[in-house]
Amino acid sequence: MTSTALKSPLNTTPPLPRARQSREERRQQILDATLRCVRRSGFHGASMADIAAEAKMSVGVIYRYFANKEAIIEAIVASDLAEMRAKFAEWDETPDDQLLDTLLNTIDFALDHKYGPDKSALALEVLAEAARNPRVAAIVQAADVQERELGRSLCDRLNPGCDRRRLDARGEIISMLFDGMMIRAITHPDIDREALANDLREVMQVLFIIK
Repeated sequence: MTSTALKSPLNTTPPLPRARQSREERRQQILDATLRCVRRSGFHGASMADIAAEAKMSVGVIYRYFANKEAIIEAIVASDLAEMRAKFAEWDETPDDQLLDTLLNTIDFALDHKYGPDKSALALEVLAEAARNPRVAAIVQAADVQERELGRSLCDRLNPGCDRRRLDARGEIISMLFDGMMIRAITHPDIDREALANDLREVMQVLFIIK
């Protein structure tokens, strides 16, 4: 009997093919690769070829999912906005008499969202690209309009009947605080988060309630 005849049939069975990625998984793979490229070279310096190499895909495959870098930026901004909408949806379910306390108790979430070096670096790259690219500026500004609308709805609930100009001004100040965290996350990453959160709750309580 030959050695070939003694072999188990299992030894000659070809390996099962890897499960095919869904379209959403492929999109996310491209976005993750973009983030890594951006951290190294910035949006301006990261080419579609660089992103394709990082994602281990051909440039042609990348273009099947995103027409250009602006489309990738739009997807990143949309993802961030979706995360924010989910948090506002939670607040929509909060009774009015519990809303202020609920908002103040989510300061830690806000700090994690804005005060992380990776997220901050990405956000600043997007803003830098928006400063020189009108198409990216339009994407960022459209997202900001939606964010302000979400914030205005909260301010209305906390300050029923308040003058619209004061509501908008107060919302802008709050945005300045949280957007400024992205810069501070880079320039002062080792801040005592607990102390910052405690004092920030006191500041936000003053800003949320208009007298």
